[in-house]
Amino acid sequence: MGLLSRSLSLTAVSLTALIAAQGGAQAGAFAVREQSATAQGYSFAGAASGSGYLSSMFWNPAVITMAPGWQSEWHASLIIPRVDINPLPSVPTFALGGSGDIGQDAIVPAGYSSYQINDMFWVGLSSSSPYGLVTDPRQNWSGQVYSRSSRIFSLNFNPVVGVKVNDWFSFAVGPSLQYFDITLKRAVPFPGAPRASAVLPGAPSAILDGDDIGFGFTAGVTITPFAGTTIGVGYRSQVEHELEGNLSAPFGSIGPFARVPITAKLKTPDQLTIGFSQVITPAITVHAGFEWTNWSVLKTPPVVGPGGVVVTDIPLNYDDGFFYSLGADYRLNDQWILRAGVAYEESPIDTEIRSTRLPDNDRIWTSIGASYQWNDRLSFDVAYTHIFAKETEIRIVPGQQDFPSAGLPFEADVDSDVDIVSAAVRYRWDDPKVAIPAPIVRKY
Repeated sequence: MGLLSRSLSLTAVSLTALIAAQGGAQAGAFAVREQSATAQGYSFAGAASGSGYLSSMFWNPAVITMAPGWQSEWHASLIIPRVDINPLPSVPTFALGGSGDIGQDAIVPAGYSSYQINDMFWVGLSSSSPYGLVTDPRQNWSGQVYSRSSRIFSLNFNPVVGVKVNDWFSFAVGPSLQYFDITLKRAVPFPGAPRASAVLPGAPSAILDGDDIGFGFTAGVTITPFAGTTIGVGYRSQVEHELEGNLSAPFGSIGPFARVPITAKLKTPDQLTIGFSQVITPAITVHAGFEWTNWSVLKTPPVVGPGGVVVTDIPLNYDDGFFYSLGADYRLNDQWILRAGVAYEESPIDTEIRSTRLPDNDRIWTSIGASYQWNDRLSFDVAYTHIFAKETEIRIVPGQQDFPSAGLPFEADVDSDVDIVSAAVRYRWDDPKVAIPAPIVRKY
């Protein structure tokens, strides 16, 4: 099979897998960090300095210059969250009960390919789902006026070009095409009934939905100042979306129309990731990572209806998010590599803005993983992570940003944790024994 046709086939496989998946947010806010089974084994320590092999190009595209020849990787993560919202007895709607488990299991796939043209230039392509969220409480529950189901889905395609300038410095850059889709539901009053009827069992739902395609870019560098030391810095840009969709509800429940077209401008945040990897002995390598995500750009996007009238808004107002990680691997023999890592995540969401849709908080990640080299072309990776969330509260009271939408106090405690199981297949299409051609140099 030729290079072009095989590359198109690989892209089609990745696209099919992404469309079939429902993203489950397991990074701060509604981001999805599970883009690499390999890097997950370190709790993503060193992700920008190549700990995830080719899949590290999600965080830093310059790592493709560390992948010789023609290579592809396919990663998939099974995310198993458990999130229960338990209202306090003082809540007026306490009798309707808690949310039940709002977390939805999800499979998040990602695919990566790179091709080395010569010893200076590489081209690559990644397909991923960088944002995703599915929360689905019971239809009738104490907080239904603030949320029923919530869904965010994304697809991202990122072709890149990498350049190895010399033995110690490489860089890469490429455009991103991102599809973003959102659907939010909450209880509203019965048609013609008072506002308070939204708390009754069987109350109808209002549904806000919209989608858009936006564009951004990724860029990064890798630096190898000494043998065995790698530093990587990667950047993912903001992507501005103008979501187009509808706000719908039973006629008379929230206005004189059952369905109105809407638009809403929303930016996905830019992200900076720094990675450090250091060989200690031929068998041991340590990794560290830092990640900053500019969630504060989201603010409160207004939802605009016909005639430019603001019909509602999406109050977010997140802080920035931070992620700190440490990990190490041990080469057991020529076939097996074992790895482990821990991380601490500062959530962009705190009690002042925390909603029933996304009751996020600071978290501790613990991970283990392994790689098995089947032969000189084929290898496999597996990883397991458990996430411990801090004790979490929801306090929607006067002055809190969600309170005006229903005008009803809601206070609850949240009990949550997450398990993640990931696997990957890595394959080299060319013959590792064949030398890579040198760049063409012409003299004039």
